[in-house]
Amino acid sequence: MPGQMSKKWFMILFFGCFGMTSEIFFVALTHAVNGEGIYNEPVWSLTGKTYVWMFPIYTLIPLIAGPLFQKVGSLHAILRVLIYTTLIFTVEFTSGFLLDQLTGKCPWEYTTGWHVMGYIRLDFTPAWMFFSFIVEWLYKLIDRRFI
Repeated sequence: MPGQMSKKWFMILFFGCFGMTSEIFFVALTHAVNGEGIYNEPVWSLTGKTYVWMFPIYTLIPLIAGPLFQKVGSLHAILRVLIYTTLIFTVEFTSGFLLDQLTGKCPWEYTTGWHVMGYIRLDFTPAWMFFSFIVEWLYKLIDRRFI
């Protein structure tokens, strides 16, 4: 049992850090592709950002998605990533809405692209599908190899 508890905490911390790091890279690369820098930095600086609020949100990955990976593991990969992406949009919308209600503002508040009330962007679907595929792979790798 002690090994299982430390494994769970490792996964929680790992996915919190992995999610935030992935988001920083995604923001930097998206701005570079669009030819626009952020914070008055030149595009080539590849400046990215995230929000501290994202850490607890990304720590939900092993708590919510872990059991889901076991339930849908026999399905085709395309169907699995569609399920995961739907879950991501649900969590992103819900957490954005709750943060908006609690603090008066959603930190990410989308105003461009195919957004839904500013909380999610449907045009990010391919990126979320790729992210969910990597998360599934990492989760299973860590789950198998953790001592």
